[in-house]
Amino acid sequence: MPLHPKIAEILAILPAPPDGPLDPVAMRAGEESQVPPLEQRLPLHAVEDTVAGEVPVRIYTPVEAEAYGLLIYLHGGAFFLGSLDTHDHIARNLAKETGLRVVSVGYRRAPEAAFPAGLEDCYAVVHWAADNGEWLGWNGETLAVVGDSSGGTFVAALTAMAQDAGFDRITHQVLFYPSLDLDFDVDRYASLRENAKGYGLETGILKAFNAFYLDSGADPADPLVSPIKRADLTGLPPALIVTAEYDPMRDEGELYGKRLAEAGVDATVSRYEGAGHGFVQHFSWLPEYHRVYEETAAFLDRRAE
Repeated sequence: MPLHPKIAEILAILPAPPDGPLDPVAMRAGEESQVPPLEQRLPLHAVEDTVAGEVPVRIYTPVEAEAYGLLIYLHGGAFFLGSLDTHDHIARNLAKETGLRVVSVGYRRAPEAAFPAGLEDCYAVVHWAADNGEWLGWNGETLAVVGDSSGGTFVAALTAMAQDAGFDRITHQVLFYPSLDLDFDVDRYASLRENAKGYGLETGILKAFNAFYLDSGADPADPLVSPIKRADLTGLPPALIVTAEYDPMRDEGELYGKRLAEAGVDATVSRYEGAGHGFVQHFSWLPEYHRVYEETAAFLDRRAE
């Protein structure tokens, strides 16, 4: 189907990116300036900022209950953008629709923090949640990890890290339009050419956006950087991979889902038609795309056989 008309309308009036090198400080400030005031955000039973070891986290409690499943949320932003505040609305919607207690992770970002600092922060918070289950009111059942874009990269990487370390508490992984192959050769995936221009995130900017991460020591050949390069995917947690029709990174996400399924993993790939990269962050207020939260809730409600 064509690009959703509301998305097309908004993309048509967005200013062109500034010339010259990307300025992470200015870009972060621009993102933060768009965060709505607290009184305009989705209300929940409780939202609390705290620290998991040394990592800032924000805990979202949807309703009062005796115990909860846990969802660890990792925000996107090409490894150098995004924050607890810019993605607060996603965490709130995940909590409301899933009924799980959500722990959003304020991990360290490139370029100030070299690889693998951000990934290690996310992995540490997953362990922290499992180790502090009584304090968090964890029911000992669901422990899901969910991430969008580069947060999805971290989800795939840390589930592999957990498996290699013998940590088997993660029950589900959910990846929203993940970046799984940081080798941006346009001939690797058809979607890098098909969706190269005009849909928001463009193929030509991928290298520049990810340069802060790659220049900090992240090697695209490393499966912890490009999870699709992991040779053995057997035994990983059940996965929901959400892709967008007009995303340059659509095909790598769908290929990863196919490879997971071929390895015997319970893997579901769900493509959202008419959408581009970032639709959960920017366009989930549209009914057609808000259902991504309902789909996530239904997936997390399933227990692996």
